[in-house]
Amino acid sequence: MDKFSYKDFFVRAIAVVASVVLIVYFLPRENRFGYEYELNRPWKYGQLIASYDFPIAKTDAEIKTEQDSVLRQYQPYYLVDLTVESQMVKALRDDFYQGRMKGVPLSLLPRLTDLLHHIYGVGVLSGDDIESLRRDDVTAVRTVIGTDATSRPVKDMYSIRSAYQHIMQADTVSFSREVLARCHINDYLEPNLKFDSLRSHAMYEDLISMVSPASGLVQSGQKIIDRGEIVDQRTYNILRSLEQESLKRTDNTDGLWITMTGQTVFVIIILVLFVTYLGMFRKDYYNAPNCMALLFSLITIFPVITSVMVERNLFSVYLVPYTIVAIFVRIFMDSRTAFITQAVTLILSSLSLHGPYEFLLVEMVGGLAAIYSLKELSQRSQLLRSAIVVTAVMVLSAFAFDLAQGLSPSALDRHFYTHLIVNGVLLLFAYPLMYLIERAFGFTSSVTLVELTNINNSLLRRMSKVAQGTFNHSMQVANLAAEVADKIGAKVQLVRTGAFYHDIGKMANPAFFTENQSGVNPHDAINDEVKSANIIISHVTDGLRMAEKYHLPKVIRDFIATHHGRSKVKYFYVQYVNKHPDEAVDDDLFTYPGPNPSTREQAILMMADAVEATSRSLKEFTDESIRALVNRIVDGQVAEGYFRNCPITFSDITRAKEVFVESLKTVYHTRISYPELRKSDPTPERTPRSPLGSLFGSGRHTTWPRR
Repeated sequence: MDKFSYKDFFVRAIAVVASVVLIVYFLPRENRFGYEYELNRPWKYGQLIASYDFPIAKTDAEIKTEQDSVLRQYQPYYLVDLTVESQMVKALRDDFYQGRMKGVPLSLLPRLTDLLHHIYGVGVLSGDDIESLRRDDVTAVRTVIGTDATSRPVKDMYSIRSAYQHIMQADTVSFSREVLARCHINDYLEPNLKFDSLRSHAMYEDLISMVSPASGLVQSGQKIIDRGEIVDQRTYNILRSLEQESLKRTDNTDGLWITMTGQTVFVIIILVLFVTYLGMFRKDYYNAPNCMALLFSLITIFPVITSVMVERNLFSVYLVPYTIVAIFVRIFMDSRTAFITQAVTLILSSLSLHGPYEFLLVEMVGGLAAIYSLKELSQRSQLLRSAIVVTAVMVLSAFAFDLAQGLSPSALDRHFYTHLIVNGVLLLFAYPLMYLIERAFGFTSSVTLVELTNINNSLLRRMSKVAQGTFNHSMQVANLAAEVADKIGAKVQLVRTGAFYHDIGKMANPAFFTENQSGVNPHDAINDEVKSANIIISHVTDGLRMAEKYHLPKVIRDFIATHHGRSKVKYFYVQYVNKHPDEAVDDDLFTYPGPNPSTREQAILMMADAVEATSRSLKEFTDESIRALVNRIVDGQVAEGYFRNCPITFSDITRAKEVFVESLKTVYHTRISYPELRKSDPTPERTPRSPLGSLFGSGRHTTWPRR
């Protein structure tokens, strides 16, 4: 049982808290109706029953039309100032008798007085009032004298200008315009109607109040709409009224805190369940900081993006390539974790949406398609193929969902399907983003591993020239290890690439290793077991230095460090012990620096390396000899405890040994032993040649064809 670590617990707790804070902070918290609906489209949800009475609100356009109709009856109030007429008539008389109207006959004075009395009796408005009444299409006003109010047409009333023109044209037969002009009529014209704002406003409000904001009433328990029914205009008005009433009933500060609390608790539950899954079923990811960092980054980023888009009404959430979460986790981890991570991301993202059902359905199906189509990413074209598959599956799922909701093909929302296609195009950005994730989080993708196995790259090409035997050995180990990995369900491309580079350190001293020697062994000239052992051991540390220099990924450097684990250079160790039987031997002088393998792939490489190297020393390549060799080497490694810290099982090891045996039999053309012919007579006789002997030679040299 793993020892509980408070430090690891707090680190993961901080990651969960940070994600919760970011997600909840960006989540929209306005009161929401909970249903999405559109005019002339099917209702996507179950039967909707009114849970309380509410009025059916009229639309703004309907209310505006009714108000305009009622306001045609509007007549603003104007107060009649009776003092204006008396003052103006008195001024006219005073000016006339004081001689200020030279050349004007006395007979004109009564006529002018009568005209002023008529004009002020009808009413004189200011120019601004006249313009305002015309602009508002007011046809009549109410003039108030004391407690009496009289309705008068606006067209009959005078402005200063129209009153002047009326007087000048009233009696052109008796008095010429030149005489009238000497009277300075403008000096005696002034508005006598003043706007009464209090009475006018009261009348306006009375008329507006006559327009009811509702066109009916929905009673509690009344059915509003059922699944699949088309939202017609009346139903649309009812749903809009229900939405307004619902928001009105929850529009308070307490509701905001309740919403935030619910969001926080929900997000915490989802993230805690996700961490629990990792702790129970993916312990390797749970204990790897880079895996946790990538997973929580993806789970946090996409819900935040969704919240921002919904809050600011930016485009459509279906343009966001959520499936890229499943792609990245599948590439760098495994299918099961990819599905769980995709599901958690979509659930948290759906908190921002009004109707998440279709969103979850379409995006989840897209994620499953991505996981299925990327079993082993090794070529760029696979991402293109995956994007096409994901887009096709999402479009088909959305189409099927619309049909299931009773929507006819002619009524499909083409913009929605366009968004899904753009979503698929955006998935192609997974390839350049994959490189950034590798650098930022320390992962190595299958594409990178495939590129590293290209024998034309500088490091492998150099090894093929400097240490050709080691190069051939590495190729053979890669084939053996890849077959085992494929058999037991390990990562084939990873172990193959690790095998290519596990012995690159031998390039520092290639001649000191058997596979590169051609009859001359430099160790014979050293005659010092400790020094020879150090040279052999140094190929691990030299390999790690070369890997750093050539920027090989850490996962490949781990193969270099662990392919011998903490085993000993037994040849020189045994020689040294035999030469110094009475001395205490320092085992560390003959022990590789390690560490021992910690993954299944590292264990596979350790077994394949030892088996391939030792198999070259066999004198006879029979099924029995190969099987005995494989069992002796692998069982010895197990007994030494080299695989104690990696998750490889005894079943995996048993199947690995079978693969090693069958592969080596194929490589070395397993010999079969022919039976000898028993002689009945001691007298030597000529034995007839057998058909097999004529084809393949004598029995002990006969080989089976390759399997």
